[in-house]
Amino acid sequence: MAGIKYEIKETIGVLAEGSKGWKKELNLISWNDKEPKYDIREWDPAHEKMGKGVTFSKEELVQLKEMLNKMDL
Repeated sequence: MAGIKYEIKETIGVLAEGSKGWKKELNLISWNDKEPKYDIREWDPAHEKMGKGVTFSKEELVQLKEMLNKMDL
């Protein structure tokens, strides 16, 4: 993505892998030299191309975890 700088600070885990090798991952990423955020999106094997995703602050991720824990899955 042109004009967007990112650095994967920590790879937390892979949620799924597609048939073409792209992986849906949870990572801690610094976007444009800002404070790292938790991020879920698909990445190509080299982490050079990415799909659309969603980012969470630590507080938002804690809130999401609490919501998921309440669900009957």
